[in-house]
Amino acid sequence: QVQLVESGGGLVQAGGSLRLSCAASGSIFGRPAMGWYRQFPGKQRELVAAPTRGGGTSYADSVKGRFTISRDIAENVVYLQMNTLKPDDTAVYFCNLIWGNREYWGQGTQVTVSS
Repeated sequence: QVQLVESGGGLVQAGGSLRLSCAASGSIFGRPAMGWYRQFPGKQRELVAAPTRGGGTSYADSVKGRFTISRDIAENVVYLQMNTLKPDDTAVYFCNLIWGNREYWGQGTQVTVSS
């Protein structure tokens, strides 16, 4: 079993920054793919940033140039640096891990950006 624990969410003013962290633990071998998604109220979960099969990184158009995903491979921790935050970024952010044919989700962390 794999557990994902997110941290770093909170309330920030527009233009500010936050850094989300997600630590994976449990029966993990190799290098699983880890990314970030978010969910707005009443909407489906959507991609924020995640690795692609080709070895690159995919970002949502709305966050390009403002958000950066990074990874501590040795510790199975993934980060999301969020700069120049906007009220439209207010959502619950979820960590995602794909290992083989299995997919895991964190519990989500609330990010609220005030105008």
